[in-house]
Amino acid sequence: MSGGIRIGFHGVRGSTPCEGPRYERYGGHSSCVSVDAHGQAPIVFDLGTGLRAYGERLGGVHPYHGTVLLTHLHWDHVQGLPFFAPLHDTGTALDVYGPRQAEGPLGRVFAELMRPPFFPIRPDGLLGHVAFHDTGDDDFPVGLAKVRSRWVRHVGPTLGFRVDWNGSSVAYVPDHGPGCCPDDPDDHVPHEVLELCDGVDVLIHDAQHTDAEYRAKRHWGHSTVDYALHVAREAGARRLVLFHHDPGHCDDDLDRIAAEAADRAWRAGGPEVLAAYEGLELVLEPAVPPRAASLPSR
Repeated sequence: MSGGIRIGFHGVRGSTPCEGPRYERYGGHSSCVSVDAHGQAPIVFDLGTGLRAYGERLGGVHPYHGTVLLTHLHWDHVQGLPFFAPLHDTGTALDVYGPRQAEGPLGRVFAELMRPPFFPIRPDGLLGHVAFHDTGDDDFPVGLAKVRSRWVRHVGPTLGFRVDWNGSSVAYVPDHGPGCCPDDPDDHVPHEVLELCDGVDVLIHDAQHTDAEYRAKRHWGHSTVDYALHVAREAGARRLVLFHHDPGHCDDDLDRIAAEAADRAWRAGGPEVLAAYEGLELVLEPAVPPRAASLPSR
């Protein structure tokens, strides 16, 4: 992976985690995706219950330095924080960049989610150190990576993110619904979303609803599979990963949804489409420098 990035999927569900034989192949953990690059501290999208599984893959309790890009504060995106094993080591340091809140600083508002009597401890009760950073429409570095955050349409303050590293790019927009803005046509793609997704190598996008489900749930703040395809085509994304699967969609449902979406994309001339599952890893090779690409062969 030298010079490239590896994207790992540890939780791919939306709304609530789920379990049972119906979810064996795609998994039941809620949103958590990691981005690793050679010489770069890890970047993690969201703190869903998949964060616990990610900690287990790292090998349990040991010092960890990383950055979390947190889209919003709904339960399915934050529940994993206290169960991330490295946070039980005093050497761990976690920087969390998340959406600014009207009620006060992000760290203080997050602590209202994680406090007695709802949970035994607050974030500052963990052995590792967690620092919260209020974020909005921003562009900022994380190590050598470039991060872009933009507000997206959802229920409550919500961000989408883009990470660029050494010529490779990934956009993460797991909760985004056109129905949140009744005045917008259903096929409208906001310029903020296009800024995140423009020409991206991998677009991880909300695809929670089928068209039939969306009619009754359009105000929930999520997208249809067809809308995710539309965003990918409008932005020129090279690969679309369907994400934030509805807990009511079992493995067989997702097989069918992914196959139909891939067929529609192929008939329209792209992009490549797949449905996220726990354990999926995507490796993006580094871009070839233009000067090296023009050198004559010997």
